[in-house]
Amino acid sequence: MQKFTLELLFRIIGIGSASGLFFNGSSLFIISDNSHFLYEYNITTQKLDKIPLVAPDYTGPLENVPKPDKPDYEALSYKDGHLYLFGSGSTENRNIIGHINSKTKEVYPHIDATDLYMVMQSFGEIAPDDFNIEAAVNDGSVWYLLQRGNGKNGQNGIFTLDGDIADTNFQILYNAIDLPEIDGAKAGFTDAVKVGSVLYFIAAAEKSSSTYHDGEVTGTLIGSLDLETMKVKKTQVIGQNKFEGITLYKDNGNTLEFLLCEDKDNDEDTSDIYKLTIEK
Repeated sequence: MQKFTLELLFRIIGIGSASGLFFNGSSLFIISDNSHFLYEYNITTQKLDKIPLVAPDYTGPLENVPKPDKPDYEALSYKDGHLYLFGSGSTENRNIIGHINSKTKEVYPHIDATDLYMVMQSFGEIAPDDFNIEAAVNDGSVWYLLQRGNGKNGQNGIFTLDGDIADTNFQILYNAIDLPEIDGAKAGFTDAVKVGSVLYFIAAAEKSSSTYHDGEVTGTLIGSLDLETMKVKKTQVIGQNKFEGITLYKDNGNTLEFLLCEDKDNDEDTSDIYKLTIEK
């Protein structure tokens, strides 16, 4: 994975702290880790729609939720016409999964992931202070949830969940994954997408040992992982940005094009979307 190109494709005004995205062929769905909205950006018309994800009687919806109160949506996944937004689980109020019909825009009640996340912590032997779900990938009845190792123990890993997300009833497997350092800081999973039998992931490195507090960003890498062996195949540093979202844009046969979103960890309401091209 030595050869790649990375270019700024466009800038969206009205979204800050982008943390995940999904491209469906015409629209780009984006989540923000400090917002109560799901955003839909039409690439052709450049129109941005905002879909509130909380009940009307809640104190919101807000687009710049105070850090202690934010749901911290970090992972966006698609299944059978529906989008699922996973809270990171890094604090008690982040143990939720949002659910919306991507066509009708009907918003369903949040799924309480408290018990599921507690079982995952126990199964993976991950302390609550280290637990931080940053990516979710669906493959039929199987879900891959990626644990970001930006806590004090640096535990990166992949939970393989087989079952029904509606009642969070799963058979669970866990594989610890070792990732390299970038400029002295351990890389931690920030998002992933499945292409064929390969999981392509991005991982950012920060000089911090907290799942809650941000640190100095030293860069982001892209990697590929064999889902059968759960072994990392290749990794490549792609820049000093903190990329938190990846989605497949085009499969050209010999090359793949991905869209990436960047979280600048500030209060700006702009989101830069990049195009990354790599060889298979």
